[in-house]
Amino acid sequence: MTSFANTAPPDCINLDTSEDKQRDEVHLEDTDLDFRNVPRLTPEQERKLWRKVDMRLVPILSLMYLLAFLDRGNIGNAKLEGLTTQLDLTGNKYNIALVMFYLPYCLCEPPTNLALRAFRPSRWLPTINLVWGIVMVLMSFVKTYPQFVGARVCLGVAEAGLFPGVVYYLTLWYPRYMLQYRIALFYGAATVAGAFSGLLAFAIGHMNGIGGLEAWSWIFLLEGLLTIVVAIMSFFCLVDFPDTATFLTPEERAFVIWKKKYDISSAGEEETFAVRHIRAAFTDWQVWIQILIYISFVTPLTGITLFLPTIINSFGYSIPISQLLTIPPYVCATIVLFVFAHYSDKLKMRSPFILTSLLMSLIGLSINISTAPNGVKYFGTFIIIIGGYASIPGLVSWSGNNIAGQYKRGVGMALHIGIGNFGGVFATVIYRSQDSPRYILGHGVALMFVGIGLIFVPIAVFIYKRINAKRDVAERIALERGEKIQYSNQELRELGDRAPNFRYTL
Repeated sequence: MTSFANTAPPDCINLDTSEDKQRDEVHLEDTDLDFRNVPRLTPEQERKLWRKVDMRLVPILSLMYLLAFLDRGNIGNAKLEGLTTQLDLTGNKYNIALVMFYLPYCLCEPPTNLALRAFRPSRWLPTINLVWGIVMVLMSFVKTYPQFVGARVCLGVAEAGLFPGVVYYLTLWYPRYMLQYRIALFYGAATVAGAFSGLLAFAIGHMNGIGGLEAWSWIFLLEGLLTIVVAIMSFFCLVDFPDTATFLTPEERAFVIWKKKYDISSAGEEETFAVRHIRAAFTDWQVWIQILIYISFVTPLTGITLFLPTIINSFGYSIPISQLLTIPPYVCATIVLFVFAHYSDKLKMRSPFILTSLLMSLIGLSINISTAPNGVKYFGTFIIIIGGYASIPGLVSWSGNNIAGQYKRGVGMALHIGIGNFGGVFATVIYRSQDSPRYILGHGVALMFVGIGLIFVPIAVFIYKRINAKRDVAERIALERGEKIQYSNQELRELGDRAPNFRYTL
């Protein structure tokens, strides 16, 4: 039986300055970090430091993702403003156009996090932001269905690197149990985009005919131009990694690096690239279970996002009122998203909130597939959107918490998000115009995916608990026997989340 010995931490570190006290300490001589510059921080000083980091990272990332979600989902608003009529999107052409965004989007996501490391976040993220802004502007001038499909393909390729890249980027800055709230802050931009999209579409709808462009063209054009402006701003605002962050003092950089470096394991985690990290991500059981769970959320969420204006319009409301009625569900979802993220980090648990979100989606979809009055169905859309949006930060945080090693985590999370987003492909074809107003096929398939989540979340929790318990028992037996055989820090770093001192987040 092998175990690892604890050693005293460096004198200059106050391990009690945050609520997530380190499980084990490290050998100073085994690290490449100069601990002499790491200051002692009171809890209030540490909170101020993280607020300083938050203010530099979160606003610009949130704005970028708001525009990404706005540019991706505005096709639902454009549909009501003449898109299908002018481009002759008869039959399943509209659904095919949706699919042609998600296919390249999903295929291009897995390799993007390696590109982020190679090209630096401060260059990679603004560049893809700029490219999809240009694509949006060009999309406003398309005249034929093939041109429109081609533009949607380019948009999918351009946007693919943003969400997995930003999530991975945040895992390089924040400790495990500070992560979900920060992801929620930037992902909350997606729910705001849902509300803002309806309001903006309502306003732009009055520009129909100006400059010879229909209202749907103005939606794409104005939102594309806004994206380009934000992309240019982000080149000057974004920073790369903690060790090169000039907005922090040397002492603050040392503290952030130390805090993150030894949050996963007492020995830190591997930071150098090796092919085995890619292989480890592809063969890790938890990555594939998390993919199934992610799909169970993405399918109903994408479906309701893309078709919400149409679904509400089928309740008998006019087009302008339908656009406005899309706003309240997203506002409510934003509030619940932040509440879930706060308590998930505070309790250091992910699965209870994920299960709650699945049950909410189950209830909302059941209402909408029924013969309930339209007012009740509109209430059901609230529950679907809240359940979907409130869960995504928890899902990606759960994956980020439980995969150790920077490159393995980068690849694993990109696989998780990239393959999981194929649920969006399913969502684009299950809501058909001929199924209005009940959309039995769409809501029924979405319910099936929710059922998949309700099966695999408990399975994941059971396996995580079992592994944690086995490691606890092995550690206790080794201590009782007084065994002194220990792993070297290098061995622990190489083992990553397979290390005996690593515990999975539940």
